[in-house]
Amino acid sequence: MSKDVAADIPVAEAPAKRAPLNKYALACAILASMNSILLGYDVSVMSGAQIFMKKDLKITDRQIEILAGIINIFSLVGSLAAGRTSDWIGRRYTMVLAAVIFFAGALIMGLAPSYAVLMVGRFVAGVGVGYALMIAPVYTAEVAPTSARGLLTSFPEVFINTGVLLGYISNYAFHSLPVHISWRAMFLAGAVPPVFLAIGVLAMPESPRWLVMQGRIGDARRVLQKTSDTPEEAVERLADIKSAVGIPEGISDDSDEVVAIARKSKGADGKGVLRDLLLRPTPPVRRILIACLGLQFFQQASGIDSVVLYSPRVFETAGIKSDANSLGATISVGASKTLFILVATFLLDRVGRRPLLLTSAGGMVVSLLTLASALHVISGRAPADGATALSGVSIASVLTFVASFSIGMGPIAWVYSSEIFPLRLRAQGCALGTAMNRIMSGAITMSFYSLSDKITLAGSFYLYASVAAAGWVFMFCFLPETRGRSLEDTEMLFGGGDDAGKEDGHGHTKSTQLTTQ
Repeated sequence: MSKDVAADIPVAEAPAKRAPLNKYALACAILASMNSILLGYDVSVMSGAQIFMKKDLKITDRQIEILAGIINIFSLVGSLAAGRTSDWIGRRYTMVLAAVIFFAGALIMGLAPSYAVLMVGRFVAGVGVGYALMIAPVYTAEVAPTSARGLLTSFPEVFINTGVLLGYISNYAFHSLPVHISWRAMFLAGAVPPVFLAIGVLAMPESPRWLVMQGRIGDARRVLQKTSDTPEEAVERLADIKSAVGIPEGISDDSDEVVAIARKSKGADGKGVLRDLLLRPTPPVRRILIACLGLQFFQQASGIDSVVLYSPRVFETAGIKSDANSLGATISVGASKTLFILVATFLLDRVGRRPLLLTSAGGMVVSLLTLASALHVISGRAPADGATALSGVSIASVLTFVASFSIGMGPIAWVYSSEIFPLRLRAQGCALGTAMNRIMSGAITMSFYSLSDKITLAGSFYLYASVAAAGWVFMFCFLPETRGRSLEDTEMLFGGGDDAGKEDGHGHTKSTQLTTQ
């Protein structure tokens, strides 16, 4: 490419003057994201509950490992079904369905008389996890104005971390109860929030993009007028969505022709989308799919769920022996994870996705190497030989690792995946990304004890560090910046779109070139 041509290609940029945060869009994002509290709770509560389940049900480490990690494999059912379900019944009712499933799963696990029934409860909860992981970021991205999309779309991860912290607090709060009651109380506490969340979600509007795909242009316009920063942005967003669906200009919004075109639109009811994603993707769609799947792969393969689920075991190896002290230390993990995600929340729309992702992955690599080295030295020493001092290094490394994850890899994997797919492919494309995320999470959590037995605990974290380093290279090479782009515009960053010469509404010519600036 010549220098003259390169100079003409605009890079993604945020508006010069930031608009005030749209409070209606903020309320929608908060309500949509609160399902994610249940997701985080269901994952983290196992870290403490497993201590008491093992004593009460007389089950082995291998059974605990399977029970803890299988929820991620079960969530594949929910994540793959969520894309088609949300295209069929809408984003809002899909969130209500997720809350109902979470409620049922919590009841089954809390009342389970045996390991087999516990596994049934984990299956039900896993389906809810899959639904919540996919639908919350998609809905939020479709409702949010461009100026605050990064902030609002990161909310699901904020609430996941809040759920993780609440799970740890529940572990500590109920640990002094009799063994056969303590772990059941931890699970049953998770059955309360879904009731209120399901009611709250019904007060939300439907996604304007889903409404357009159903031919309900008037309803979509009313939602966009409430969730856009300006009336002009609402008009522009509606025009972009109609163009993406294939509704030509000049047709009355209430005409039967609009409804017919919208319902015949490719992907309006979810039919044929997986074929276009997997079997016959265009080059831009293929690059988008690789970006989404790769980002979700590295988010989990770097070992975050092993730390969340098995931090009591890590702290025990580092020298913290009592249940109370170990569970207390895990609360600090949840607090660090929740606190530092606020950094990403407020910087996403200011500094962009790429800088935070690369900083996050780099911090994870350093933290994992430090943790692995500390554990390696501890394993070769008796406590009297100085392992106690290294215990502090191990704990600090765990806290730094989860903090680094939270400023980038945690929230941005979901933000980025929800904003790069074309409208007709978005729901099921994000569902595939969620499936990859859950497969890797299940593989990591179900193999942690076995892996640490084979290559030691320190060796496991050295392995995770190498994966995180590979993820840094992938993100540097393959992920363009999306800050300041509308959802209908992001496809062009990967070489797609059919309006290369069209202005984007800010006086810039839209580019179809891949840019990583």
